[in-house]
Amino acid sequence: MSIFTPTNQIRLTNVAVVRMKKGGKRFEIACYKNKVMSWRSGAEKDLDEVLQTHSVFVNVSKGQVAKKDDLTKAFGTDDLTEICKQILAKGELQVSDKERQTQLETMFRDIATIVAEKCVNPETKRPYTVSLIERAMKDIHYSVKPNKSTKQQALEVIRQLKESMEIQRAHMRLRLVLPAKEAKRLKEKLKPLLQVVESEDFDEELEMVCLVDPGCFREIDELIRCETRGRGSLEVLSLKDVEEGDEKL
Repeated sequence: MSIFTPTNQIRLTNVAVVRMKKGGKRFEIACYKNKVMSWRSGAEKDLDEVLQTHSVFVNVSKGQVAKKDDLTKAFGTDDLTEICKQILAKGELQVSDKERQTQLETMFRDIATIVAEKCVNPETKRPYTVSLIERAMKDIHYSVKPNKSTKQQALEVIRQLKESMEIQRAHMRLRLVLPAKEAKRLKEKLKPLLQVVESEDFDEELEMVCLVDPGCFREIDELIRCETRGRGSLEVLSLKDVEEGDEKL
C-alpha cells in the first residue's frame, strides 16, 4: 500500500503554531515548542532554532501550505523568511489551556526571582525571598504578560510594589577616581546621581566610595569618561549592597 502525500502538504510533529490573520486570510507558521518566547524575549537569535520550516501555512495541522499569490497580497512580499518573522513577532501563539497556564506560572515565578535578586528592604538592606515577592505580586493582582520579557516585567513589578511595601533596587557600591583639576566641578555634577557617599579621600586626585542606584550606573560612567577624557576611573566594588539573611514580613 503506498502512502500519497499531496505536494502542498507538509506533516510536522511536536509543533507550536503561531497564527496571524491578514488580508482576510489565516496564516500559520510551525515553530519548535518553547522557542517562540525565547525569540520574542531576545534570548534566541537564530531563526532556524525557532522555525521547524520556513514554509507559511494556511493550516499547520493539516499540512496545507499557503499560496504564493495570497502571501504577496497580504504581506507585500513572497520572501518566506521575512513573512515568518512578521508572523513570529505579531502572531498569536496557539497553546492548550494547560500549556498556557504552566507557561504563565513559570513566568510569574521567574519575574519574582528577578525582583528578589535585584531588590532589598531599604530599611534593613536585606533581600526579600522569592516566595515573599510572589505573595506580594498576588496581593497587587499582577497578571503576567506572555508577550513581554520577564526582565521588563520585573522592573514594572518593582515600580508597582513600591506603592504597597518597602522595596527598592539594591544599591551598587562604586569607587570613583577623579583628577584633581576636574574633581570639584565633576563632584557637583555627580551629586544628584549618588545615593550615599561612604568615604572621600583627596590627595593628588579625589577618590570616593559611594552607593548608587543601578539605573544611574551608565550615566555616571559616561559622565566620568567624557568629562575627564579617560583620566578618571570607575570601579564596581559590589553589585549589591546587602546585609546577610533574608527579610521577613
